[in-house]
Amino acid sequence: MASSAHPSPSGAEPLTFIDMVDQTTIVSLLSTLAILFTALGISKLVLDKHTPGRLRFLFVWHAFDALIHFILEGSFVYHCLFSSTSVREVKGDYFPTPYYYLGEDQKGRVWGSQAAGGQAGSYLGAMAQLWMVYAKADKRWAGVDLATLSIEIITVVFGGVMAVLVCWDLARRNVARGNLAMIILATAELYGGYMTFMPEWLSGSVNLDTSNFMYKWIFLAFFNGLWVVIPLYAIYVAGSDIYDAIWVRSIVEEQKKGE
Repeated sequence: MASSAHPSPSGAEPLTFIDMVDQTTIVSLLSTLAILFTALGISKLVLDKHTPGRLRFLFVWHAFDALIHFILEGSFVYHCLFSSTSVREVKGDYFPTPYYYLGEDQKGRVWGSQAAGGQAGSYLGAMAQLWMVYAKADKRWAGVDLATLSIEIITVVFGGVMAVLVCWDLARRNVARGNLAMIILATAELYGGYMTFMPEWLSGSVNLDTSNFMYKWIFLAFFNGLWVVIPLYAIYVAGSDIYDAIWVRSIVEEQKKGE
């Protein structure tokens, strides 16, 4: 296992909040806010003004979710599949690539966002820099971790499409299918989060840096926690609607039997 991309020498002073907030970090956080405001704007355009607050919130969440999957996580998958360079070209420590990744001997090469230095100034280069910021908290996102990449591929393809389907159904008031899609997607995202972090916890969290507030509570706890709390809420809302519909149907059937 590779060493931390930003090792802390023994006895070194811990990084302060100001030390960690550089231009790339600020841009990364602002890009997330921009995606959120885009989702809010879409909800203003397509939702009826009488849409219940819980459904409006879930529409915004799933629009945000879809954009995150396609734009941010999609760029991660792209770099894992198409960005590579020689180990000699990487500055500092790196996350090692599995030996026979993509069916070829990868000795002396690395893949992922850490290998995108030659794309500086481009959109994909900017996305790689964003992931390198997050990799300060979780080193797996700098390169190719097979379990993480496998989860992210299905998250982008399946999760992104399902989130769009939920938004489409909520906008068209197809609540029945929207509820079913929400439960399927929420369950998948909860399972994906579990499979992302449980192997790491079982192996002693060797790739995680929880030594300071930003990495532990903002990058790891807050951003990943959103994909636990809100999917659980989506399951609650959708499940309640489905339960109420079944309950009403059972009452109607009982009334028909009594006629």
